[in-house]
Amino acid sequence: MIYDYLIIGGGAAGYFSALHFAELKPGSKVLILEKGKQVLSKVRISGGGRCNVTHACFEPKALTKFYPRGERELLGPFHRFMTGDMMAWLDERGVATKIEEDNRVFPVSDQSQSIIDCFENERLRLNIELEHDGMEELIEEADYIEVRGQKSTYRTKALLVATGSSPKTWKSLSDFGVKCIPPVPSLFTLNIKHPLLSDLPGTVFPEASVKVAGSKLKEFGPVLITHWGLSGPAVLRLSAWGAIDLAAKQHRFNIHVNWTSTPEEDVFEELKNARNSSEFQGKKIQSRPLFQLTKKFWNKLLEVNELHDIEWGNASNKQLKRLSLALADQVFEVTGKSTFKDEFVTAGGVDLKEINFKTMQHKQHPRVFFAGEVLNIDAITGGFNFQAAWTTAWIAAEGAVLVAE
Repeated sequence: MIYDYLIIGGGAAGYFSALHFAELKPGSKVLILEKGKQVLSKVRISGGGRCNVTHACFEPKALTKFYPRGERELLGPFHRFMTGDMMAWLDERGVATKIEEDNRVFPVSDQSQSIIDCFENERLRLNIELEHDGMEELIEEADYIEVRGQKSTYRTKALLVATGSSPKTWKSLSDFGVKCIPPVPSLFTLNIKHPLLSDLPGTVFPEASVKVAGSKLKEFGPVLITHWGLSGPAVLRLSAWGAIDLAAKQHRFNIHVNWTSTPEEDVFEELKNARNSSEFQGKKIQSRPLFQLTKKFWNKLLEVNELHDIEWGNASNKQLKRLSLALADQVFEVTGKSTFKDEFVTAGGVDLKEINFKTMQHKQHPRVFFAGEVLNIDAITGGFNFQAAWTTAWIAAEGAVLVAE
């Protein structure tokens, strides 16, 4: 049997492309190959099990700005299938979505199973086959692509590779003649051992900034103290935009943290004003946290900087300067990285220069299409990686229909 469309990878991009292809070409033979025991695994765990399906950004140009790799290439595709299109697609199939305060989009049910059930019901309705098998080798023939799996061999008129971040797949693709950019981690947290961070996991700083020493890499936003160091949206964005540079440093570098994003000179002036205020006379510095910091963090900061027993009125400019630097320019040594829960993302994959983004075809192998994270496309956290998967999968299906005629 020769399939019309064969998809390698039973994840978000693979499933969505299979569904769109089967709707465009009724009665076609479509097969999804998934080597694992479970399909749609990232859909299941995304957003803490709620599935952050996309982001409420509805202008293509603005949406591309969330992609460290893929910004230029995704502009055209986003004009064809956007965030609103995905929300409408789900709504038409009985899965209502909601936009939260940070513009992340979730199913109203707050359950990723709603998305999984929708996709699986659609797969069964459209008679799309599913086999648990993996790709070992690709062979290109004149009229079809042969996929040699672990269990069997398959032939197809059009092939979609949607295996996500898979070094084994990239190796097989390289052997087939597809250029792949070596992968490096993206969206990771920072391992830091420092007395200031000990005993404070869970402490959040809503308006902080982080900067990599000796570089232009800088991000603003919430920062979270964890058991192993620092995390939070600002740190994750920093890791995404700096993925390649930080990998070159073997994830060992110094980072500057401003806990409130207030310029250091302004922090110093506010500390001096507090010292001179009658409200603070006769009181120890530790008695009154400033800058809306938690009392626990404030006391720890003072303890580490040996300022906890000093009264405001007796604090010298030198001591206040030490405190202002600790607040606005704290330097930490980063000794490594940790993955962001199970939602690990890589920078790297199929070289975007080899892909026709009007069809998602490989320029040298027109029967082979790509979608999702197998490409050298990645984004910051917030539903953007899923949207790139939906968009590229949608376009790949439309391109594959033309090849499968």
